[in-house]
Amino acid sequence: MSKSHRDLKIVVIGAGASGVACATKLLEYGFQNVLIVEAESRLGGRIHTIPFAENVIDLGAQWCHGEQDNIVYQLASQKDLLESTGPVYENYQCVRSNREVLPDNVANRLKAIVGDSLVSRQMELQHCSGSLGSYLTNKFYEMLRRPENADIDKVLANEFFDNYQKFENSVEASDSLEEVSGRGYLDYWECEGDILLNWKDKGFVELLRLLTRSRELQTSSDLGVLEQRVLFNRAVKKILWNRNDSRVELQLSNGECCLADHVIVTVSLGVLKEQHLQMFDPQLPVAKQRAIQGLAFGTVNKIFVEFLEPFWPEDWTGFTLLWREEDLGDIRNTSRAWLEDVFGFYRVSYQPRVLAGWIINASGRHMESLDRNEVLAGCMYLFRRFLHWDIPDPVSFCTSAWYTNPNFRGSYSFRSMDTERLGTGAQDLAQPLTVVAMTPQSPARSRSRSLPQQSRCDRPIVQFAGEASSPHYYSTVHGAVEAGWREADRLAEFYGLNDATAKSQL
Repeated sequence: MSKSHRDLKIVVIGAGASGVACATKLLEYGFQNVLIVEAESRLGGRIHTIPFAENVIDLGAQWCHGEQDNIVYQLASQKDLLESTGPVYENYQCVRSNREVLPDNVANRLKAIVGDSLVSRQMELQHCSGSLGSYLTNKFYEMLRRPENADIDKVLANEFFDNYQKFENSVEASDSLEEVSGRGYLDYWECEGDILLNWKDKGFVELLRLLTRSRELQTSSDLGVLEQRVLFNRAVKKILWNRNDSRVELQLSNGECCLADHVIVTVSLGVLKEQHLQMFDPQLPVAKQRAIQGLAFGTVNKIFVEFLEPFWPEDWTGFTLLWREEDLGDIRNTSRAWLEDVFGFYRVSYQPRVLAGWIINASGRHMESLDRNEVLAGCMYLFRRFLHWDIPDPVSFCTSAWYTNPNFRGSYSFRSMDTERLGTGAQDLAQPLTVVAMTPQSPARSRSRSLPQQSRCDRPIVQFAGEASSPHYYSTVHGAVEAGWREADRLAEFYGLNDATAKSQL
């Protein structure tokens, strides 16, 4: 590879999974002048592993979802880093707000009804013109009306389905399932295999160590091959991408400026939604703006509570909260109204004294604004209202806060009814901004066997990665990694490089 290729200045914006994957792949291709600009003080983005209780917890990405065609699984399984979480999210108890536990035979039949829809929806949603919410509601009550389910108490069924919708909202990151496109739901491809593979007692940060080769190189930090290639605590405020010299100027939050030949934007869709009108000069093309507007981005938050000793039986995996209508009046229109959208607490792998709760939508965003003691008091109210055991005070407590952080503004993306209405998708978000340029063809591609030829083509100067730009694996880390690699491959292809070239640089 010529020296000019090595010296091209490439700036990756964002040190999340997609940015780290992109930068490390560019280094493999032999690009040497690669820099990541990161607004946070750490690597990882929405991967955020922190010490807690016996070892660590993941405030963001927690599981490797599936095995087949999953690049995260392929990387991690080689090092024996993953383990099945088991039936924690299947064997939970359904508990009502009067402490009544649904009998197993009733709970299991209701779980089976929604479980059956997971199979049937793959075919039926192809012809759906409405929302995922309307489809699931019709499907649930259609199944409930069948003769074999006639004995299920309708009040219990309503309470169960209300809770199940909250769970589905956590999967999508939607505020309401009425927002989620029925047909768009099928854009997501689930990787076959175990979809809840945990990282044992190490956390998702292990993936970053694999990508940066920090363990292999035995570096003093997790940066590995990215050592001295990451600028932390610097947000990009302005991207000027229409300069006469066909370079890109970045204006940073600390007043610094940076010129680059190529820029790869990997910030969250939430950040793009909030900042793209002010960030890009000139403004982005209409199709790109439509993608940013149409693709949806929501918030899911976690609540971790550590106790001195487990107060639950050894075979108990957790519980979901089924509110009786008459009990909701106790919290609605009060300062505790947000608790209605905490839908369950579950055991945590390798953390025998910890329960993890999940909260969705506006309530999850509101929780981030509350005093820590108020959030903890609310959680203890739920434990003591729903569970029949004597609940001790916790010894530690932690929550995520993805929405109020201006560097994220939420958790992950989904396909909404607006996505469908605007006729947009990941392909429009991933489309690079280009300038017309003359680029050398490699001798292998040139008609001449001697000197490289020049060809007229579009040179990508601003590219886009991140999970939201993945056409089928959005909302996942493996989608983010693949998107980062896709953009590194785009540059490598533009400059006539290939995998053999990359291997020769290692």
